[in-house]
Amino acid sequence: MNSDRIILGIDPGTNIMGYGLIHQSGNKIRLITMGILKLGKYSNHALKLKKIFERTLGLIDEYKPDEMALEAPFYGKNVQSMLKLGRAQGVAMAAGLYKDLPIFEYSPKKIKQSITGNGNASKEQVAGMLSNLVEFNEVPEFLDATDGLAAAVCHYFQGGKVDTGKSYNSWKGFLKDNPERLG
Repeated sequence: MNSDRIILGIDPGTNIMGYGLIHQSGNKIRLITMGILKLGKYSNHALKLKKIFERTLGLIDEYKPDEMALEAPFYGKNVQSMLKLGRAQGVAMAAGLYKDLPIFEYSPKKIKQSITGNGNASKEQVAGMLSNLVEFNEVPEFLDATDGLAAAVCHYFQGGKVDTGKSYNSWKGFLKDNPERLG
């Protein structure tokens, strides 16, 4: 495990994408930044995906993260929503892969469990625990930002162990594990 690294966490979404960056130095972490990308003003789904790709590339270029952690889409009843979320996640992954970042994927339950000790914790509980862990005073208006941050902190807590999340260094590796996404 690299003991000095920057981790970019992303909570993909088609209306709001949350992100957070932390710096790990030894066994300490500190917040670099967190925020959101609002996508509600774009009616065209393809344009939303383009904006996610551009913003993710911009974050990578600005902060030079060593690794990227993403929240995996959860399985819901609405197939169209699931498809759109999967595309948003895929576009963020593509930006990371384009910049040769190792990609790690964690389920929402795993992230919540890692941060709060409870896989069913609310967004507010996750934000509250994060405010203590990385010391920020004001909880953001949109908890998507703390959700993105939570993905990064979850990855830090995993200590570089890949067996708890999925890791991809190339499209080939991703498609090998996910052949249904090819067609």
